[in-house]
Amino acid sequence: MTSTAPAPIDTGWPPPPFLAPVPPLVDTDGVRRFHGVTYARTPGYRPRLLDVHVPAAQGAVAAVVWIHGGGWLEGDRRYPPPTVPVELLHGAVLGAGLALVSVDYRHSLEAPFPAQLHDVKAAIRYVRRHSGHFGIAPERIGVWGESAGGHLAALAGLVRTHAHGASLEGREGVPDEDSSVRAVVDWYGVSEIESLLSQPTLPPVPGGPPYPDPLPALLGGTEEDRRERARVASPVTYAAGATPPPFLLIHGRDDRVVPFSQSEVLARALTRTGTDVTLRAVEGADHIFLGSAEVPAVVAESVDFLRRHLTA
Repeated sequence: MTSTAPAPIDTGWPPPPFLAPVPPLVDTDGVRRFHGVTYARTPGYRPRLLDVHVPAAQGAVAAVVWIHGGGWLEGDRRYPPPTVPVELLHGAVLGAGLALVSVDYRHSLEAPFPAQLHDVKAAIRYVRRHSGHFGIAPERIGVWGESAGGHLAALAGLVRTHAHGASLEGREGVPDEDSSVRAVVDWYGVSEIESLLSQPTLPPVPGGPPYPDPLPALLGGTEEDRRERARVASPVTYAAGATPPPFLLIHGRDDRVVPFSQSEVLARALTRTGTDVTLRAVEGADHIFLGSAEVPAVVAESVDFLRRHLTA
């Protein structure tokens, strides 16, 4: 593996979140990998990082922004859920000729919602601003998330500053850039939060530390505050209006963490807009597709959906 320095970026002042252009590592097959790029900094918080993996190609390529899950409380851009090997995810995306951008975001006990959405949108804006440096086509960016990341991917596809106000866009990182996306893949994300607030807390992990209730931790505030905040944080709230980008929703039929009905609710709302929406049930699958042998097929279907809509 060798290192090749890219051309400097002429950004003027103020400088971008990273202090100097980050050179990629170049694999023997020509894949360029930019690790640990700082896309946003906020005083008092850790820097937010992303990784960019770009296939060997002539010209700029479409990109998929991957958003990890973890109940908004944990998770890491470098690791998909344990049912999805890293090699499978990366290989499928890069093999389809797409770039993969994996992002970290603030967890809920660092900052409540909408900090997580602000970070995802900041990452999209950052990649679009520096697309020439990475070799990415700025008009061909999609999002793909699982669990908490699926919820954030859906919001990234539905929330538009001109329609829903600047409070959900945020000003982190590169502020004056477009954060819209061209396609969304949402794996078993929460879509309508208020109906879930009355459900019992997830059972504790035997021998593990106490685990906060994910939704109250995400929303913050008092129980009364959370009712209104749940509406603001729910993707179905924003499904009406302008035609959303194409959506692929994939959900385990037997999901005991996020009920399958959550994706059904969002699919119905999106169908009413006339957008291209597909809801795919994975029979016999629990959360993170536990209990299913279909994971490779689900990954392939997701990548094919993104490839078709991002390169059409």
